[in-house]
Amino acid sequence: MALTPVERGMVATIVTHLEMRDRPRPAPVPVAPLRLVPWKTPDLDAYRTLFRRVGTPWLWFSRLVMADSALATIIHDPAVEVYAVTDPRGTAIGLLELDFRSLPDCELSFFGLVPELGGKGMGRWLMAQAKSLAWRKGVTRFWVHTCTLDSQAALPFYIRSGFVPYAREIETFADPRLAGILPRDAAPHMPLLG
Repeated sequence: MALTPVERGMVATIVTHLEMRDRPRPAPVPVAPLRLVPWKTPDLDAYRTLFRRVGTPWLWFSRLVMADSALATIIHDPAVEVYAVTDPRGTAIGLLELDFRSLPDCELSFFGLVPELGGKGMGRWLMAQAKSLAWRKGVTRFWVHTCTLDSQAALPFYIRSGFVPYAREIETFADPRLAGILPRDAAPHMPLLG
């Protein structure tokens, strides 16, 4: 067994790709005190603020470093649906993004809640919403990817939700904490080397 060194200042993660090829049977939606609010043409700053709130613990940074025009091209595309998850006060506490640009595939691009809601069962509610919105006429495959930077519960959660793993890759990238894109104390489960 060989180990491959990772340069200082870089992060390495194992990415698992999962798919669902059959529309799930209708099931009751778990009860949650949350709402799903469509963002038709999200304000870029509001989107990035929510993206950061949800994704900082998992080193989500891709949308933070994109040029405004590139981000707007994606999230303002009519084939990309962005939803804010809101609490009873109307505060955005989660993000759901579905990408229908490559029909008959639908990608679950971003899916998450703020860290404080982890382990409280709210993810089941959000996944029920995602599946309901994703499986529509013309969709034959719903897919997602997760990685070892994500919560340890993420991969088993996707599998329990009906996704089947089909591919694995290793991804390396410059640590966004070293560039100041994310705080140095983000993702304490991934040691900062550099």
